[in-house]
Amino acid sequence: MSATVHFTRPQPLAALLEIDAPPTNALGLGPRKSFFSHLDAIERDETVRAVIVTGRDKSFCSGDDLKEREAARSGGEDPALSLSALIDRLDALRVPTIAAVNGWAVGGGLELALACDIRIASTEAQFVCAAVNVGLIASAWRLPRLIGIARAKRMLLTGSPFDAAAAERFGLVTDVCPAETLRAAALALAERIASRAPLSVEATKRIAGRAVDLDRGAAAQALRKEFEVLIKSQDHAEALAAFRDKRSPEFHRR
Repeated sequence: MSATVHFTRPQPLAALLEIDAPPTNALGLGPRKSFFSHLDAIERDETVRAVIVTGRDKSFCSGDDLKEREAARSGGEDPALSLSALIDRLDALRVPTIAAVNGWAVGGGLELALACDIRIASTEAQFVCAAVNVGLIASAWRLPRLIGIARAKRMLLTGSPFDAAAAERFGLVTDVCPAETLRAAALALAERIASRAPLSVEATKRIAGRAVDLDRGAAAQALRKEFEVLIKSQDHAEALAAFRDKRSPEFHRR
């Protein structure tokens, strides 16, 4: 079977993307094209309200396919299909994303996890900022913003593996669970997010993603702009009606 990224809908409102490129789940050109295609489909499908990204078997993702990269050095690479472009595309996805880190997240694979909105890990997960081990640079922007400069430098400059317990202590992941329950935990989290008002969730993701870059005035302006749209939404009206009627709201992204 050729390397690919599988797309399934384990829940009506959630999608699951599984990297399947043995033995380390490297994202060569083939899996990247598959990943891009699925992200484009998710963006168009308003019934998808949360996405889980994970790897099959014992690896989450080892980043770029270094053998493929070496073979392609003389011919160059299409920037639009690069791993960096894929990571940026995942980062910009309309709906919230959850990285379920099931094993090794190495180099660009770690960067892929960093591009997700939330990260949870199995007890078998390992995280490696591998760029300095192969003469490159990666994660030097996203990682410090997430866990702070001092801890990020510890990971970035050593290229050493860090286990799930350290990742949780650093704030890189929010939850650690046994390998056999990781998927169920990710699905439960996705289901909870997907059950919230989708326009509100998407707006909150947009603002939270920019929060560290905005000063107080710019943040207030951005929040006010989103709020003015949301307060007029049918989903907000539904939430008020549900509260009045003492029932669960039914949101429809409008």
